Amino acid sequence: MAMYSDPNRSAAEDIAAIRSKMRELAEDKEIAEVLGSEFIGELKSWDTAVMKRSSEPFTLVILGEFKRGKSTIINALLGKELAPSNVSPETYTINEISYDPIPKVEAVLENGDRRILTFRDITRDRLKIKMRLYPSKIAHLDIRDNAEILKEMRIVDTPGLSDLEDLDKQVTEYLVNADAIMYATSSLLPFSESEQIYLASHIQPQRFGMLYVLVNMIDALQNRSDVDKIMRRFKSISGRIVPNAIVYGISGQDEFMRKTGGHRPPDKGTREFYETQFLKFELSLKRDIVMQKDVIRTKRVLTMVENMVGETYSKLRMLADMAEMDMRAIENKTAEFDEQCGQLAKALDEAKPKLQLSITEMQQEAEKWMYEFFAKLRQSMLECRQKDENGEDIFPAEEIEKYFYSYLMEKVGEAYRTCIEHHRRRIDRFVEDVSRDLSRKLGIREIESGRQSADTGRLMRSMNTNVTRSVMSVKLFGTSETFPPAAMSTFSSLLKKPKKQTDIIDIALENYDEIRINIVNDIKNVYKDLETKALQQLDEIYRHQTDAGREAINQARQVFVSLDESTVSAAIERADRLVGECIDILENYPE
Repeated sequence: MAMYSDPNRSAAEDIAAIRSKMRELAEDKEIAEVLGSEFIGELKSWDTAVMKRSSEPFTLVILGEFKRGKSTIINALLGKELAPSNVSPETYTINEISYDPIPKVEAVLENGDRRILTFRDITRDRLKIKMRLYPSKIAHLDIRDNAEILKEMRIVDTPGLSDLEDLDKQVTEYLVNADAIMYATSSLLPFSESEQIYLASHIQPQRFGMLYVLVNMIDALQNRSDVDKIMRRFKSISGRIVPNAIVYGISGQDEFMRKTGGHRPPDKGTREFYETQFLKFELSLKRDIVMQKDVIRTKRVLTMVENMVGETYSKLRMLADMAEMDMRAIENKTAEFDEQCGQLAKALDEAKPKLQLSITEMQQEAEKWMYEFFAKLRQSMLECRQKDENGEDIFPAEEIEKYFYSYLMEKVGEAYRTCIEHHRRRIDRFVEDVSRDLSRKLGIREIESGRQSADTGRLMRSMNTNVTRSVMSVKLFGTSETFPPAAMSTFSSLLKKPKKQTDIIDIALENYDEIRINIVNDIKNVYKDLETKALQQLDEIYRHQTDAGREAINQARQVFVSLDESTVSAAIERADRLVGECIDILENYPE
């Protein structure tokens, strides 16, 4: 969405104008009766969310698994120790860090109570004692400080992902309301499966304007060559999952010590790199976030407003169609709709074997690709044993010992994921085509209207995509799709064996057939899983679309029992005018 500059009115004023018109619509008693109390309730909730997002400070959330140094990175940014570090999972809290001229800290309890703490209290041992004394769990720590950067943004330090399931919901709420993300990883534990899954399933769909992937603990690597290899890996994986991510290799601990005058770890020839990277990260924060924070936040608020207007427009179109019918026609429409649903259910059942056949063909194609890949991989493995004209190993023994298995695992995993991702896009297109066909045949989400502009069509198409995604409760993404599990077991056993150069290559070659067979078995299993999930999606989409149609018919029946035709038509006309004015404003903010 490109920002539109109107010399006469700001984006904030446009958002306020749209909210005002939508509130006027929701407060009109006759319009409210036509749209139904449930939908009006949704509009009010939406407006509350927009107001909250508009008025809250710009929020930068740091995410990452446990022991990735998230709190240390925040402390390094602030140049002082505010975020609790060296904590255990049982004492980890969500920490909101914001500006106040007078530093202070409070524990905000789940029951709403607030308890004053000292900064000494938020250390691991003291916080554990405090927690036992409180009548309710801590929802979050409210930490205030006068650090200059906090004038521009609120920083939220979250618990380690995948460690505390009871806090997942809270973290997700902060994520949804975040304006920008820092995702902390470790150079010593390069991108685990769970980290990749979280990026793909939670971060990527949010389409954050700014996303930093911070590769922490770079100072622990032995030399610049190791640093370069690790950074290439992180950039490659990040680019594949979240293309707009900015990757920096840093040392939060070293930077914190540098700023506070503490003892710094010895330089292994990499200090200049991670010092420069942290500086670039800070400059990017100031240049791309602090200077653009209002624009970033406005874009996200406009997206919320656009969805609210789009849903209302769609609802009105369905009701307007019904308003042209009398009660007899509505009853006929109900019978016709039920008959049509039966026909569509039959058509859907007929489409399923086509999908199953298509996925079987994809599986066979993937197996063929993997066999070709393994033939080339075996050749590459043999080349690792080659010697030069002096009889010396082309690849140094140290390099083979350190990187051969990680190289092998990465290449196998990359080939496996490439196959699946290629075919998954085809499956997604099939499911989306069926969804659009159902919408069209059921006569819902129609976007043809005499007063509709081209941009309204864009609104509706975007909204329909969002709705389709929202009903896909079974995601086409899982652990088995990021790395082949059976092959992983083989690699795990290989890693336990002796690690001399000749042994490493010979053992890999001896186990070559086992790895290849396991990969093919994994391929069969994951494609079967994809098939099951795709079929479940089709059933869920059909259920959602037919429920939407029945809801529109039932709503119309209830309205026409309580209101006369002229009152309904006048209410829809007023609502149409208000929504049309909102759409006219939104046309100033094209994608």
